[in-house]
Amino acid sequence: MRKKLVAGNWKMHGNLAENNDLLNAVVAGVTGLRDANVAVCVPYPYLASVQEILRGTNVAWGAQNVSQFDKGALTGEVSTAMLKDFSCTYVIVGHSERRTLFGEDNKLVAEKYVAAQKAGLIPILCVGETLEQRESNTAEQVIEEQLKAVIELAGVESLNKAVVAYEPVWAIGTGKTASPQQAQDVHEFIRKGIAAQNEIVADGLTIQYGGSVKGNNAAELFAMPDIDGGLIGGASLVADDFITICSALQN
Repeated sequence: MRKKLVAGNWKMHGNLAENNDLLNAVVAGVTGLRDANVAVCVPYPYLASVQEILRGTNVAWGAQNVSQFDKGALTGEVSTAMLKDFSCTYVIVGHSERRTLFGEDNKLVAEKYVAAQKAGLIPILCVGETLEQRESNTAEQVIEEQLKAVIELAGVESLNKAVVAYEPVWAIGTGKTASPQQAQDVHEFIRKGIAAQNEIVADGLTIQYGGSVKGNNAAELFAMPDIDGGLIGGASLVADDFITICSALQN
């Protein structure tokens, strides 16, 4: 049975007081959920306090990015070893905002994925197309190339220790959401592509949906056969919304 995961991506939001209130509410709200694995990926400065709050709970934590290098004269970068010092479980790699705003290409994302796994972190590998790519009917090609870069560097079996998040870029922060069937179609495409190389890996791979998941659409999205949870942006900053989304995995 595939692992189901809801992971909150706080992006560049939060402060100590708000984080404390949010996390305590989330922990209370998801306690007892049997079928849902829950995590939050937070800004680097808050890893220590988040670790303190979440230690011993059923909510895991991680970071939103990481360097591909172990150490060095790399001002502003954060290594996998630093994340491990704060007992991170997950790290997001290749988020569309890193790709589009900061110029991270498929090769760099693959290198970060490898670095994360080498350190024992679980990478949440983001793939997805822009509106222009969808409208030009190149979405599948784009996603295939994003996955190919990782598989060529790390091997398809590496996906046994990873999560893939499909995030249609045109549905992030825009209020637009792919229909459940649109999302399912891409998730199925991803799984079939991996199955062509290794069926066992594909069958066990957690594939999240990451395009404006809300409390009022999560259950319908998560009911799709190839959608195994969500990578949640804005709704992860509102405790009631995030809890509702996590609870949708129980349905």
